Amino acid sequence: MARKRQSDAKAAALAETRTLNPRPEAVVDPQFGSSEFFDARDVVQVKYEMVRRVRVDKAPVAHAAAAFGFSRPSFYEAAAAVDRDGLGGLVPAKPGPRRAHKLTDEVIAYAQRLRERDPSLGSARLAAAIAAKFAITVHPRSVERALARAESPKSGGAQ
Repeated sequence: MARKRQSDAKAAALAETRTLNPRPEAVVDPQFGSSEFFDARDVVQVKYEMVRRVRVDKAPVAHAAAAFGFSRPSFYEAAAAVDRDGLGGLVPAKPGPRRAHKLTDEVIAYAQRLRERDPSLGSARLAAAIAAKFAITVHPRSVERALARAESPKSGGAQ
């Protein structure tokens, strides 16, 4: 029973850090089935061992990728991530947009012009004006943040 709780705790920790392998059953490498150290649920460990198997043990890429439950392109992506960022490169990136993709430079410039003409214009009214002109829906708080970034001192704005 203690082993099961420990296993569940590790799975929960892996899930929380986005490193829980979604397909641990696809890992058929013998070491992962016969060792307490190797854990097929840990996607970082699985990818690292796949890369190590090719580079150190000189296993063919196709064989290593198949044994660890990945495709050849996935092997090359993992190898490049290790080369570029070390072990941390194997941790999956957070999902979602990386920046305000709707609020382009053109949209922000438009919002700045509107606010220059009428400084009392609030972010909700700016968001409505943006929706009317560009046919995109943006949250008023996103407009506030984007304008604050555009007007920040690091960009050489007024003091």
